Amino acid sequence: MTAGRHDLPPLMRDRGNQVIETVCRTEDLPSSDRFDAWRKGAAQSHAPMEMGSVHSADYRGVHQAVQLNTVLAYASQWQPVILRRTPRLIRQCDPERYHLSFIQSGTVGFTLNGQETAYGPCDLRSHISSVPFDLHMGTREDNVRAVSVEVPRTVLPLSAAQADRMLGRRMNGRDGIGALLASFLTTLTAGAGSYTTADAARLETVLLDLVAAVFAHELDALNHLPPETHRRTLILRIRAFIRRHLHDPGLAPAVIAAAHHISVGHLHRLFQPEQDTVATYIRQQRLEHIRRDLADPAQHTVPVYRVAARWGFTHHATFTRMFGATYGTTPRDYREHSLRAHRHRTAGWQSGAGGG
Repeated sequence: MTAGRHDLPPLMRDRGNQVIETVCRTEDLPSSDRFDAWRKGAAQSHAPMEMGSVHSADYRGVHQAVQLNTVLAYASQWQPVILRRTPRLIRQCDPERYHLSFIQSGTVGFTLNGQETAYGPCDLRSHISSVPFDLHMGTREDNVRAVSVEVPRTVLPLSAAQADRMLGRRMNGRDGIGALLASFLTTLTAGAGSYTTADAARLETVLLDLVAAVFAHELDALNHLPPETHRRTLILRIRAFIRRHLHDPGLAPAVIAAAHHISVGHLHRLFQPEQDTVATYIRQQRLEHIRRDLADPAQHTVPVYRVAARWGFTHHATFTRMFGATYGTTPRDYREHSLRAHRHRTAGWQSGAGGG
């Protein structure tokens, strides 16, 4: 359950030039080995910790991680367990890593400097390996699912003094920048097998910017972020806003700028380094969603013009022209080709199943 090459988990995926993805399922191990393997994996992912559980005789957990250069992101599922990072363990080994988790389900209790904090679904929680803490995963004897990130203290684009003020605080992962980080972590860990080593640096930059922005937002200190981090984070927020409102025919630069309290000119300047315009990004996103819907056999009876209208195109002739210019075919022909390909694949699978 670690992206390192020592004490490897039962399954490690290293596909040439793709980022290393590691998966650990304790149920793949003998019952007697499960809890010890889980404890060692937690130590390698973050730092050595004392660990105890009433389920230690047959512990069930899943850990799926992707290594992005210096940053580790992972999704995990835990049976109830208590973890302690003690002063003795810190003296023995301190990788100086921040940990930030988005709780998807379950309840978590955290004690830092004598202060207890409870976390539930859609909360964000953080700690650092350099400070003693107690962590109770599953305070109601419920299993916990979370997506997490481990960040070396030296690479976070925010001062340590500011970041340390966020340790142990309950942060909002339901809305705003917290929800953007939670969504990015969830998508990143779910699609680990599709990333190349060339993607790793870019993905790491985005992740570091989002972590810093969550901390800075909670501190009301966005102006203390490095300008480039601030710009990239704002772009991510704007792109997420656009994707949420693609169905609105009135989505336009003025609307987007007003929603983010910036001028239209500032909005256009933000997109200049992206080698894209706001209007182009909106059009590309709408066309891509329409293309996917047209290729969906479950939607084959929905008229093309209704699919287009669902994603904000109110003028069918304009939509048809843009679709043809982007994909080299008409929407109707694209749908028919996709459905024929689907029927051919289905027939092949059925034939193969029947001949086995």
